[in-house]
Amino acid sequence: MIIAKELKGKLKNIELPAVKKCAVAYSGGLDSSLGIELLRRIYKVRQIIPITVDVGQGEDEIDLAVRRAGQLKIDPLIIDCKQDFSENWLKKAIRANSDYYGYPVSTSMTRQLIAGTIASKAVELRCDSILEGSTGRGNDQFRMHNVIKMFAPDMTVLVPVRDFDLTRSQELKLCEEWGVPVEEVISGGDDKTMWCRSIASGAIALNQELPDNIWMWLVPPEKAPARPETVSLTFEQGIPTAINGRNRPLADIILELNIVAGRNGIGRIDIFEDGIMCLKSHEIYEAPAARLILTLKADLEAQCLTKEEREFKKSIDSRWASLVYHGEWYHPLKDNLDAFISQSQKFVNGSIKAKLYKGNIECIERENSTSSLFFPEVRSIESNSFDQRWCADAARIRGLPFELLAKRREKVKEGY
Repeated sequence: MIIAKELKGKLKNIELPAVKKCAVAYSGGLDSSLGIELLRRIYKVRQIIPITVDVGQGEDEIDLAVRRAGQLKIDPLIIDCKQDFSENWLKKAIRANSDYYGYPVSTSMTRQLIAGTIASKAVELRCDSILEGSTGRGNDQFRMHNVIKMFAPDMTVLVPVRDFDLTRSQELKLCEEWGVPVEEVISGGDDKTMWCRSIASGAIALNQELPDNIWMWLVPPEKAPARPETVSLTFEQGIPTAINGRNRPLADIILELNIVAGRNGIGRIDIFEDGIMCLKSHEIYEAPAARLILTLKADLEAQCLTKEEREFKKSIDSRWASLVYHGEWYHPLKDNLDAFISQSQKFVNGSIKAKLYKGNIECIERENSTSSLFFPEVRSIESNSFDQRWCADAARIRGLPFELLAKRREKVKEGY
């Protein structure tokens, strides 16, 4: 029991909160499974209420959580939030072209959705505390805490991995000593949603190679089919509503595109990420549907929005992604940004066909929809509808400031 003794040594200088009834953000992973045993052995709580929030991580993930719960002798309350995630959170993310330096802010959203759901349920069940499995080096501790305090301001928040300063290896050894069921394909585990999968967050070394079997949807480009595949998406007010001419709910479109785009080598994201504490981490994400949808959506916006709207929305989208990444989904400013973004999408309508080939996305057919601002009959060099002589005076006026700059330059020279 060497590790258990080491943990007891760490606890000597930690004042444990007096909690009796604790709700647990339970996923069946290492951190939440160990958290159950810590509540029993260390916190000495009287009642544990594990809550699993389904945000589209898949049946296999939910089944695994239930099986491990049985081994831990707990019965998790499962709350289905898939529709809320796809119809509310993801629609806002797609309209905002969600991108935080290459990351389509997926876990950033689901952590907050999970925190709000669990906090609301914990208040309803009259719990006095919530346990969640964040580390002290990552971003989720802030996202979870912000939202828990939004929905349950008086709730005690327990974060044992952080508060006991546990390393991953110490967690694993504790699980081994205490008989906590856990297994990891890769150190650090992963976080799955229908929108994006985060792989071993914070645990990827600088030049670490990942085995091909680590991917859930992605086929590495060199192993993808030798022939391209085409797919058509129809957007209404910035949201995909049909795939290959078939109207489908957004969640169904995303799930289908994860398979279609993934098998064509699309969706691997390999970036250096600047976290909430300004610590850089090497992050690997898998997001075939998100990559394809956001690529085609950006192309459609370029066709349908004015130049001024595109320029301004780019900065708004960036601020939106930053707010959500930093755990501020419920910040009033984000609501204000949502209002502008939603209004901007009124004319983002149309269909685009893309060719998918070994990790590449090529737009090969664009519908010239009624929402489009592309008018080739005016802009084309072959068009007779535009008298080019109209622009002579306009060009002179446009160039006048540069004439004045040239005159100032000459005056400055004369002054020397």
